[in-house]
Amino acid sequence: MVRLRLLFSSCLGAISLILVAGCSSMGLQSDPSYSNKSRDSLYKDGSLVSDGGGVSLFGGADAKSSVGTGLGVNGFLWRATLDTVSFMPLVSADPFGGVILTDWHSAAATPDERTKLNIIIMGRELRADGVKVSVFRQIRSSDGSWGDAPASASTASAIENAILAKARQLRTSAKP
Repeated sequence: MVRLRLLFSSCLGAISLILVAGCSSMGLQSDPSYSNKSRDSLYKDGSLVSDGGGVSLFGGADAKSSVGTGLGVNGFLWRATLDTVSFMPLVSADPFGGVILTDWHSAAATPDERTKLNIIIMGRELRADGVKVSVFRQIRSSDGSWGDAPASASTASAIENAILAKARQLRTSAKP
């Protein structure tokens, strides 16, 4: 019985090592947050998300078109979104699902107020309704704790418009 338990433990340990070694060769990162340095690599040529739009899983021949092959979101909207919110720290950026989450950010002019953004890129086409921004706002009370406060609806709309304008600019500059 002891031999069987020892054999089972050895096999389980060997399988675990193989799985961990296999994951490490895939280049997975343990930290899902992105620094400013790695943010730029999210949309450079040669990465999964190209300026041409969408994610090409198998290197489609039409990688520079506004709607590429494979899964993902519009590359112009993705890059424009990252450029527009580059002043805020990122918590998560998922190019396959089109979700970008920022961390809390306080402007120097208003240190007792902070904002956070959740941005969803809706599809692979560059359309006016292709991006949705949710703004969260908190205000610091006199005891130092943060409390939720309503965010202006025009703030989300202004950020969406800035992203769309930048995406259009990127698309225009990418055409030959």
